[in-house]
Amino acid sequence: MKRTLSHRIALAPCGLGPGLARARRVPRGLTMFGLLFWAIVVGFLGYLAVRTLPTLNEYLTIQRTVNKIAQSNPATVAEARQAFDKQKDIDYSITEISGKDLAITKENDRVVIGFAYNKEVPIAGPVFLLIKYEGRSQVAGRVTQ
Repeated sequence: MKRTLSHRIALAPCGLGPGLARARRVPRGLTMFGLLFWAIVVGFLGYLAVRTLPTLNEYLTIQRTVNKIAQSNPATVAEARQAFDKQKDIDYSITEISGKDLAITKENDRVVIGFAYNKEVPIAGPVFLLIKYEGRSQVAGRVTQ
């Protein structure tokens, strides 16, 4: 029986003809384990964002409140603390500090109000994320140092 070249190519394993060494293609794309790994990483980062964004919102609210009080240039330290506590009663997102936690000084005849606090964000069980926030009021359009 006489075999033709087309017959030999058809019988060759993996489509390799006689003497024709074709390189195997490297698989492209994402494997199931790769997809699972990236889904876990993205999911964890999303979880962290959901847990920490409210604390960032609270910090920005405190910063706006402190700037507003400092711009009104209160006459006494007690007046500045009372103004902060009054604003805290109005805005329920401020929970971490009160008027007694503010550091109030005068620089160049302007009131400068500073604050610092730590926020622990529970992640899972005994694991917490500690975020240290601190800020100062702005004087004449710039942040004092």
